[in-house]
Amino acid sequence: MIVKPCTTADCAELARLNKQLLEDEGNEKPVTIEGLYLRMEDFLAGEYQAVFFEQEKEVVGYALVRMTSSPLYLRQFFICRAHRRQGYGREAFGRLLEYLDTDEVDIEVLMANAVGLAFWQSLGFYQNGGVISMRYRGRVNMS
Repeated sequence: MIVKPCTTADCAELARLNKQLLEDEGNEKPVTIEGLYLRMEDFLAGEYQAVFFEQEKEVVGYALVRMTSSPLYLRQFFICRAHRRQGYGREAFGRLLEYLDTDEVDIEVLMANAVGLAFWQSLGFYQNGGVISMRYRGRVNMS
């Protein structure tokens, strides 16, 4: 497996993969490929770097990393559906750490994403502190 740096020329493919990631996470917000494309362009023009994971010249996943954080912040990590449960996720993460020349990264995992949470825990991730990000939607019943 190789780690291939992305450029803005890759934003269409990154947007397509990001849409699948959001679907897999159970994202409730409506998103379009066009919107994700523009968002990815903004990420790459700023403090983020994206990479593809390729196996025999086929993209099997991608990652998006904020390069200005300490430790680095892994914002998105995705392995294509057809390539899951084959060890690609573990290998891709290892290759990513080598590529970034680091042994420490931060991530956030949605509580509802049990599969993702189990994956990251299997790699040795642990909860860093006691803060859980939460959201409230609705109205408070004052009676």
